[in-house]
Amino acid sequence: MPHRPTSDQPSSSLVLDPDFTVGEVNPRLFGSFVEHLGRCVYTGLFEPGHPAADDTGLRTDVLALIAELGVTVVRYPGGNFVSAYRWEDGVGPVAERPRRLDPAWKTVETNEFGLGEFMAFAARAGVEPMMAVNLGTRGVREACDLLEYANHPGGTARSELRRQHGADQPYGIRLWCLGNEMDGPWQTGHKTAEEYGRLAAETARAMRQIDPDLRLVACGSSSSSMPTFGAWEATVLEHCYDLVDYVSCHAYYEEVDGDVDSFLACAQDMEHFIDSVVATCDHVRARLRSRKRLELSFDEWNVWYQRAFHAADKPEWTVAPRLLEDSYSVTDAVVVGTLLITLLRHCDRVTAACLAQLVNVIAPIMTEPGGPAWRQTTFYPFADAARYGRGQVLRVEPVGSRHDTAAHGEVSLLHATAVVGADGDTTLFAVNRDTSRPLRLTARLGGLTASRVAEHRVLADADRHARNTLERPDRVRPTPLDPDNGGAVLDGDQLSALLPPLSWNVIRLTGK
Repeated sequence: MPHRPTSDQPSSSLVLDPDFTVGEVNPRLFGSFVEHLGRCVYTGLFEPGHPAADDTGLRTDVLALIAELGVTVVRYPGGNFVSAYRWEDGVGPVAERPRRLDPAWKTVETNEFGLGEFMAFAARAGVEPMMAVNLGTRGVREACDLLEYANHPGGTARSELRRQHGADQPYGIRLWCLGNEMDGPWQTGHKTAEEYGRLAAETARAMRQIDPDLRLVACGSSSSSMPTFGAWEATVLEHCYDLVDYVSCHAYYEEVDGDVDSFLACAQDMEHFIDSVVATCDHVRARLRSRKRLELSFDEWNVWYQRAFHAADKPEWTVAPRLLEDSYSVTDAVVVGTLLITLLRHCDRVTAACLAQLVNVIAPIMTEPGGPAWRQTTFYPFADAARYGRGQVLRVEPVGSRHDTAAHGEVSLLHATAVVGADGDTTLFAVNRDTSRPLRLTARLGGLTASRVAEHRVLADADRHARNTLERPDRVRPTPLDPDNGGAVLDGDQLSALLPPLSWNVIRLTGK
């Protein structure tokens, strides 16, 4: 049935003007994350013997979905896993690789999949690798050894070892993470900010002596709720500011006790996180009188039902158990959409980001061993943003209906951003946070050359808990919204649309 306006209907207005921009989107904003955790690697990406496996063991059905998803960068191999990982275990003849205990997730790692296999995956998937080094149980020497193995052309012990292992040409990895979540007491080899800051600086300096053109990520806070948040970044950056290029941010969100309004507004926390880290970076820059401006790598973000995970009984010391296999609802997908909007709205400083993770583990793609692969609801907003979120982000500030939330105070019912692509087309990404009422959107086009609406597509459902499953993999899909049902209409320089309750909307405008 068409949505009809009512007297109490919420509404919001905005202006789309190409003279007011945030910045250019870096393609690295659409990254993801592969960790040796649960079934992300084994029976996810990699399953020799599967009917769809190629000659290297990679699942081609999963590779096809990754291409559709539009991922540009993949961070590897962790995550918590990396803080006790020996990269040497995952290179060379597979039959000679050791099985190890992984203390991070209490599993057994076979090391059948390692650096060479990951680089083969990156090449097949057309993604840029983001490599994490172990600064939990290891340090400067091991990081330099890995860099030499991966990137040096030849003529040295480790570069020649890579060539003996079948990779004649160097991997040329440019993006490197200096450890993972070292502020967290759960991390193997957890360190104070002072300890980690010195180690990050020493590691960065040594790696740059080998290859000065690397892009290095220092560990920031693993969430904005950490007791050391802010102070951690300030202390770490006092040591390594001029030696690194990014500071990392990690954030996960979930619906708690049915408080859906706070959940749908969790981007407010991400906004606070980003603004606070930017302010801290710039404060340290001023103190050090540096000319360098640090960027942010939001290299772990997603919806994750952590409370359920921590409360559940979990298998221990097994290979690739089913862990963190959250099944995502329409509500979760809309939240992922609003987090993507936040990242785009801060593209001037957030220039890399990774949805955690890629397959099976809190992931947009699910698989069954020996069986099919399918898209979760969260697949669709990411794919939309990765496809149409390239170009100049416009400075969009909605004005209109608001409501109160328990966790974030008063927030706008509309969360939106817009991107002008290289072809001149404009895409408006918009979320209606109202769970029961459609929202009337009006927009004035100031200076845009758009002459028609190319598409208005929406992800919504009468059942906000609807999800895609093995049995019903296409239960939830985006659908076109035509003008008779509230779809976007352009009349001169005035755009109007009726956004369904609790919905992710993609409105594309073209002059063609």
